Amino acid sequence: MTTETPPRVALPGGEMLAWSDLPERRLAEGGPLAALLARLVPAGARVLLVGPHDPALVARLAHAAVTCLLRSHPDGVVLADRGARVVVGGPAGLPADEQWDMVVAAAGLDAVESVEGDRLGWDGVLARLVAAVAPGGTLLLRVDNPLGVHRLVAASPWYADRSDRAWSVGGVLDAGRPANQAQARARLAGAGLRPGAGFAAYPDPDAPTVLVDADELDRRTTSGLFDAMLHGACAGDREATVLQDPARLAVDALHAGLGSTLAPSWLLLAHRPATGTAADPGGRTDLPVALVQTGPPGVGVVEVHAGAGGWRWWASGGTPRSEAAPFASREVAHRDVAALHGPVPEGRLLRTLLLDACLRRDLHTLRHLLRGYATWLGTQAEADGRLAGATALAGTDNVVVDGDEFAVLDPSWRATAPLELDVALARSLWRFAAVLLTGGYAHPWTSTLDVAGLTVVLGGVAGRDLSRATVAAAVEAEAAITAALRGLDAEGRVRLADELRAVSPTDPPAGPHSYQQLREAWLRQREEMTRLSALLKWTEELLTSRERALRRADATINLLSGSLSYRVGRLAITPARLAKRGARAAKRRATAALNQRRPEQEQQ
Repeated sequence: MTTETPPRVALPGGEMLAWSDLPERRLAEGGPLAALLARLVPAGARVLLVGPHDPALVARLAHAAVTCLLRSHPDGVVLADRGARVVVGGPAGLPADEQWDMVVAAAGLDAVESVEGDRLGWDGVLARLVAAVAPGGTLLLRVDNPLGVHRLVAASPWYADRSDRAWSVGGVLDAGRPANQAQARARLAGAGLRPGAGFAAYPDPDAPTVLVDADELDRRTTSGLFDAMLHGACAGDREATVLQDPARLAVDALHAGLGSTLAPSWLLLAHRPATGTAADPGGRTDLPVALVQTGPPGVGVVEVHAGAGGWRWWASGGTPRSEAAPFASREVAHRDVAALHGPVPEGRLLRTLLLDACLRRDLHTLRHLLRGYATWLGTQAEADGRLAGATALAGTDNVVVDGDEFAVLDPSWRATAPLELDVALARSLWRFAAVLLTGGYAHPWTSTLDVAGLTVVLGGVAGRDLSRATVAAAVEAEAAITAALRGLDAEGRVRLADELRAVSPTDPPAGPHSYQQLREAWLRQREEMTRLSALLKWTEELLTSRERALRRADATINLLSGSLSYRVGRLAITPARLAKRGARAAKRRATAALNQRRPEQEQQ
């Protein structure tokens, strides 16, 4: 029996025939990593992809000459079908006399060595890849963080992983590999490269949806943009089971200046000087500050670039939105990538400021923020009192505050049909109230409020008189908007609307299933059960006392009804009752007779 090998797959020895390292989770069009490589790799460049990468990366690098170095033969066949040249066998299989303009090891170095050949170790693999970088070329290296957010919240310990992809498990105990950015940069410098820019990758090392410049992430700790990006990335997996909320931990790390320190992984750029002198600057200065992929798959990757006037939006990819559908079939909301242009507004995220004020029971700050927010929405309303476009969906998680100025952070989320001002405000406050109550955050109001009741209270603090009917309309609008943005069908929309109507303070928050938040929800349910039990006991005691009083009254009546005075009184009252009854009958007969005579007199 023979196995046919595609001509574009080279087998120099050491290949693993029954093995696969390709990532299970894949992003549309390769995600932010593919967008970053599209900027780093010029047309006609020679590129070496080291390790298992998403096949979509090969498609995004169609303008370059791509060679893939793998240890898995089945993975090599898959990538060869995409048009790439493939070498299967580990770093020892690389031609000694061949170099590349760009070497990409965005899957790390653990999945590069073949168990069928000699083991080189982390530094040995790095040295072989550095030798493969041509003078003036660049190395893009991924380094996993053994103390990243993904490990801190994982329900299963990293050292208990038995999957094929965990054949080599790295941790802080292994001194043979770097455990942080500083150590990785030192290794790169020691190998003869000049370390350059670095990106913190969230939320999954294998499929990051957010890449943020590590230096900017540590410097801009109050950035509303980074706050929204990290929270959205870490709260996206609704099926995951974790120890605690990764979104909360990532945002807290950002505010503490540890956003890059606790990143799940880092992507580091290193340059090989062309001349070997200090005059060669190396590096890139035109790289984006952040790359993020959110929303429907067709949106593509959104980039943020630094300029003379501050950060600016830049959107690539994405499918232009069509308005050709009839009105009845149009969605109530959509994402328009073309709206992402111009400067990124400065300021802190409104949701974070409100949560902070609630935790400190600072009613003055809450009143100032909410009234300013409601006033700002009112100034954005049209003549008929409705909000349209991005402002209609400007919730607390998409509005930044700079002093007394409010602005929409991401204007690409837009409402197709205008919303009434009170409904739009109630929808935003309802979303915040749901986060506040289901998340178990401390706040200055009574604990017996439900989500709708707290929304009404927040509306009062904002200076608006919101009724429960308005809140109910806002929940229906939230269901329709969320269903449209998620692309749910009719059945999914109905299910989502039922779930939103049933949200209560004793429910765990939406997002990953966190043991910590599930325990807090269980405690709230226990408190509610205790309160209801006490109320039920009080009601039973009240009913028992009333029943006893009724029994005593019934016994008294029965006792009195058998006495002589009661019988005499009843004999005296009976004639009076009969007389009264006869008088009423006589009055009715007289009234009927008079009514009959009136028509006769009118005819005469």
